[in-house]
Amino acid sequence: MRAMAMKCPYRRLTLEKDSNRLLTMKERKRSERLRANDRKAVTVQTIIELAAEQNPAEITTSAMAERMHMTQGALFRHFASKDAIWQEVMEWVAEHLLARVDKAAQVEKSPLKALEAVFMAHIRFVVQYAGVPRILFGELQRPGDSQTKRVVRKLLAQYGKRLRALIDQGKSQGELEPEIDTGAAAALFIGAIQGLIMQSLLTGKSGGVRAKAPKVFAIYLRGIRRVR
Repeated sequence: MRAMAMKCPYRRLTLEKDSNRLLTMKERKRSERLRANDRKAVTVQTIIELAAEQNPAEITTSAMAERMHMTQGALFRHFASKDAIWQEVMEWVAEHLLARVDKAAQVEKSPLKALEAVFMAHIRFVVQYAGVPRILFGELQRPGDSQTKRVVRKLLAQYGKRLRALIDQGKSQGELEPEIDTGAAAALFIGAIQGLIMQSLLTGKSGGVRAKAPKVFAIYLRGIRRVR
């Protein structure tokens, strides 16, 4: 019994060392995950910057790596393929655009004011990240289906769902004409933004979008607002 009692402190120390070692391994893995996430975030920002300067279809992994001051091998340690990189970009766009839309809508109690806030938040997003619409339009022109296109479709579906909810709320509260078609009104909302973006791509002047956006929304509003 005395011998066992003498061994126990050493055994306890060994267990504590093992526990500390496991904790250190967990912290190391967590740190590695954080670094990987940081690297992916930097990659997304780099691609958006490159897309604002040139045709996204012509952006090579070599150009991505060069802009990030790293090798292609290092880049592909974080992504399985070039398609995986584009998918990561669109998932980032979807997450951040919807977050801005939700934040803008929550500020306003009036559905009409919320729609206007969403419209302007979307415009500010594409002005800030000028490469995003170029990537989006370029991806949709690619033949066949892809995981990236599925991300885009999911984004549009989620965005449309939010718009339809606001429009229906506006109709129920008497701010919008009850006879208007909810789906058509949501499609027109998105179409107005896409039209402004397309004009900016043609002229090469993204700043003009912000100036025209309030006037375009005012025209849209006249078509859906309830006349008293």
